[in-house]
Amino acid sequence: MPAASLSGPAYLLRGLRLIRQPGLRRYAVLPVLIALVIFVLLAVAAYAYFGVLLDRLLPGGEGWWATGLRAILWPLFFLAVALVWYFGFTVAANLAAAPFNGLLAEKVEARLTGAPPAPTDWRALLADLLPAMLNELRKLAYYLLWAVPLGILFLVPGINLAAPLLWGLFAAWMHALEYLEYPMENHGLRFPEVRRRARRLGPGGLGFGAAVMFATLVPVLNLVVMPAAVAGATAFWVDRLKDDGEAR
Repeated sequence: MPAASLSGPAYLLRGLRLIRQPGLRRYAVLPVLIALVIFVLLAVAAYAYFGVLLDRLLPGGEGWWATGLRAILWPLFFLAVALVWYFGFTVAANLAAAPFNGLLAEKVEARLTGAPPAPTDWRALLADLLPAMLNELRKLAYYLLWAVPLGILFLVPGINLAAPLLWGLFAAWMHALEYLEYPMENHGLRFPEVRRRARRLGPGGLGFGAAVMFATLVPVLNLVVMPAAVAGATAFWVDRLKDDGEAR
């Protein structure tokens, strides 16, 4: 059991190695660059507008009180910008990475197998739009089906001692499903089938999800967790799950 659970974190480490390879590195670097450009532009705009705001609120600004107030407000402004960067940059980088995840899974699978999923044209994408929306609703229903009862456990005396552990296991499982879904979606597999195949991983799947979950808490590392998790999940798919029948 311990060895099986350790195979999950090993796949996240494998994903980190994969995204460092030529041709795949861009999927880790590009979202960070996009987020960096956006945050720099926002910071410059905020700096300019904050200066204009102070000029309107403190016209002239030659009195000692105006000078003192500026001396207080500017450091507070820079502190606020630093806090926004600290708490928001990783979120922005991950949001920028999200549109690339399916393509990254396809490229990683091509690198590992030499046989990427068959490309689809715009007609297939349009035909898949409604099933994809229904698939998202299934995921939401599945999440609520487990999250609501687990949340209630926190309110039950005695049982609430075990609630954090149960919630942690559930969160690890959902992280595993989230990233394993990318390579499977490239083969037309829907959420119920993703769950069925992911259960074959046993403790390894939970270990992978837990590793991803904890890695998101590590500064700097959390900037590349998403592409690394997609790459690792794709390797998991190729090694352990792909041969379980044909895509539906």
